[in-house]
Amino acid sequence: MTLNLVKLCVGAHSIEDLARWQADRLEKASRQRPLGKLAHTTYKAPKRTDELLDGGSLYWVIKGVIQVRQRLVGFEEGTKEDGRRCCLLLLDPELTPVRPTPRRAFQGWRYLTANDAPLDLGYATDSQVASMPAKMRRELAELCLI
Repeated sequence: MTLNLVKLCVGAHSIEDLARWQADRLEKASRQRPLGKLAHTTYKAPKRTDELLDGGSLYWVIKGVIQVRQRLVGFEEGTKEDGRRCCLLLLDPELTPVRPTPRRAFQGWRYLTANDAPLDLGYATDSQVASMPAKMRRELAELCLI
């Protein structure tokens, strides 16, 4: 059964901010070693990795709203800049916008079942929502109108 993660995207104001930040990280990783991988660090490693790698994604909460997801492609042990050990969440670089869903702040990451995960934008019923500016989608989601 597919399982997902949800995590706060601290410091990003939009999906575009996240995309720019990740493009910079991927470029730096590629310069340091061939086949650089896009990774996000977290202190605690998920225990249910088989379920997460069975089609699971990382859902990003930006400004209090789940707005986008990235497919999880693997996990590795890593080291933070300060030398502490961490888990690397390896991500597919493709960002897939999802139906905006408000989410309260929390620390770390949380599991998110497939039934509770927001649908991808782009379905026929979401075409109008997908074409809205990101700020408008976020404000409508905060008002629980979408």
